[in-house]
Amino acid sequence: MKTNATVLIVEDDATMMRGLKDNFEFEGYKVVTASDGDAALKSAMRTLPDLIILDLMLPKVNGYEVCRFLREEKLEMPILILTAKDQESDIVLGLKLGADDYLKKPFYIKELLARAEALLRRSKRTQTEAYEFGDSHLDCDARTFTRAGKEVALSPKEFELLRFFASRPGQALSRDLIMTSVWGYDAMVTPRSIDRFVNALRNKIEPDPTEPKHIRTVREFGYKFEP
Repeated sequence: MKTNATVLIVEDDATMMRGLKDNFEFEGYKVVTASDGDAALKSAMRTLPDLIILDLMLPKVNGYEVCRFLREEKLEMPILILTAKDQESDIVLGLKLGADDYLKKPFYIKELLARAEALLRRSKRTQTEAYEFGDSHLDCDARTFTRAGKEVALSPKEFELLRFFASRPGQALSRDLIMTSVWGYDAMVTPRSIDRFVNALRNKIEPDPTEPKHIRTVREFGYKFEP
């Protein structure tokens, strides 16, 4: 089956990475790669892939922690873990932390591709991410935002910032959490940058940006989204 889905492949073995990348690209996938857990988290938060192929034994941040962090951040794309370990407890831990399927190394590439296809089919049937607030509609699958039935253009970061807010209604969100979740680890973003992005977003989504109804300021802390 040819596809145009995006897959993030996380593997620290360069030879295996190259083989996986070539095979997924041949099937029509857009491939993003990372060779350690830290880079995997940055790529996942930035690109929001449709599927993640994740080795468990990684430098910097292991695959278990990658799974745990992504699920805590409410990212629900399917994750298929690859493991050289054959102990049942390791596989069970990966599944408990949020993985959807697993394969033990060595494996047949055709089986991996078939499992990836099955996970994507299941994900498309069960996942639709959209948010309504006021006269606005945020469609994360189509990556569109409309107000009063008219589409409003958002920059990629404005879109991800609004998505982050809308997925956490009523929660007081610190500037540090916003920076980490929307821009990723080690991003060159300051609290003042966050405030500028929020002001720009308010100008696009609020009926009256000077008296915001949806993105409320939490003094000396951050922001709260009220649908």
